[in-house]
Amino acid sequence: MKAKENQKSETGTHATRVVVLYSDGACKGNPGVGGYGVILRCDSHEREISGAERNTTNNRMELKAAIAGLETLQGRCAVTIFTDSQYVKKGMTEWIKNWIAKGWRTSDRKPVLNRDLWEQLLELTKKHEVAWEWVRGHAGDELNERCDLLANRAIEELLCSSNNGR
Repeated sequence: MKAKENQKSETGTHATRVVVLYSDGACKGNPGVGGYGVILRCDSHEREISGAERNTTNNRMELKAAIAGLETLQGRCAVTIFTDSQYVKKGMTEWIKNWIAKGWRTSDRKPVLNRDLWEQLLELTKKHEVAWEWVRGHAGDELNERCDLLANRAIEELLCSSNNGR
């Protein structure tokens, strides 16, 4: 993994824990019912997180997954985030600086979609040393596949609770 122990930030503070964060989003219909799954690993510890929403998009769920994972971290960490979403990875590593410079507008001057989540994710990444890695979805990466399962399970649980009148 690329995250390193005691990685020094621009402010001079050290990240003391190395965390591997896998995230994935899913949607039944787009827009439709969506879910996200996250797996966090730090030393010998592992944690799974999932959630679902009724009227959302796949891209929103991809962003929510990364946000949910980062929100659980306490203290400054060196985090490597693995995502199968080029939208999330490129958004955070290539596009976001230009969006901000252009007043949250894209290169064709349209408002950036999901700005609320991009802003939330950006703020969370400032608390940590973050590296972004893209993994091919549905290609046999064990943790990516587990995140996909968590996301789809969260969707099914939401749909079942709706059908049972809860």
